[in-house]
Amino acid sequence: MDPKTPALQAPWRLAYLEALGTSEKAAGKPSTGSFFRDNWLAPEHDIANHVIVRGSQGLILLNKYPYSNGHLLVAHAEARPALLEYSLDQRAALWQLVDCATALVQATLDPQGINIGINQGRAAGAGVPSHLHVHLVPRWGGDSNFIDVVGQVRVIPAALEDMGARYHAAWLRIKERWSHV
Repeated sequence: MDPKTPALQAPWRLAYLEALGTSEKAAGKPSTGSFFRDNWLAPEHDIANHVIVRGSQGLILLNKYPYSNGHLLVAHAEARPALLEYSLDQRAALWQLVDCATALVQATLDPQGINIGINQGRAAGAGVPSHLHVHLVPRWGGDSNFIDVVGQVRVIPAALEDMGARYHAAWLRIKERWSHV
């Protein structure tokens, strides 16, 4: 590397890189094709999979590849590629989890805003097109800055484990109000 090339230090990424492929080897069973469904079927791995809330019909978890600090994902337990492929009751359960996740983001991070959205289908940007999920992206004024624009690098200031601990602590404070999810 050219000594003039700037380097961004991210030592927490080493654990991620070293773990690539280990979950598949350790699990001993094939994936369903959706990590959301795989996570649903393995509640004993909730901490390792960054699951914050396990409801009766779905999950709230940290995004391993966040757009911003504290980016959450919400998914129904059943894998469907499109919103209208879920029954009315399943959609209601999904949106109850989104409501819960919104309260969780507010209680944990108190952001100035939250982007809430769905990317349905690969052409719309869905990273897991076989399992519809909702993104909750906390936002603050100025959270996109020169390094995003000039360096084309997104800086996430907290490790997933640290953010997970913050979310778990907040969940303990608010979970009574959300027992219906």
